[in-house]
Amino acid sequence: MRVTAAPGLQVPKEGRPRDYITDAAIIDVPDSAYYRRLVACGDLVEPDSAKTAAKPSRKEAA
Repeated sequence: MRVTAAPGLQVPKEGRPRDYITDAAIIDVPDSAYYRRLVACGDLVEPDSAKTAAKPSRKEAA
């Protein structure tokens, strides 16, 4: 699972509380409940979903 932190956040890695995921780079993490929960609450962002969320819909473009 590839993720990056939401802009301006530092998210601790699972099992390594002093090692952080930042918005500076996309990293690979295990597909665990910990990371899924952080994606669901918005602290972590999957790069593919960030691109699709940023695109305006056809109704908004018209």
